Amino acid sequence: MFKLIVAQVDKTLFEGEIAQVTCPGEMGDLTVLAHHSPLVTPLRPGELKIVDNAGIETYIKVTGGILEVGSNQATILL
Repeated sequence: MFKLIVAQVDKTLFEGEIAQVTCPGEMGDLTVLAHHSPLVTPLRPGELKIVDNAGIETYIKVTGGILEVGSNQATILL
């Protein structure tokens, strides 16, 4: 379990504890799990797949952005 924040300049689209998030990375999709190595990478247009601890999936369309992972937290800025 780790914290995920998905935000735009003017609002937060998602904030909560999750099991995993799959993002459209520039070189292909990448999945982040708890205790992932630190990472900063650009995102391409696509869809975020967020899976909570009960296995419920939430999808958010993105047109690009930046993913930052560190200290058992992921932040996605759109």
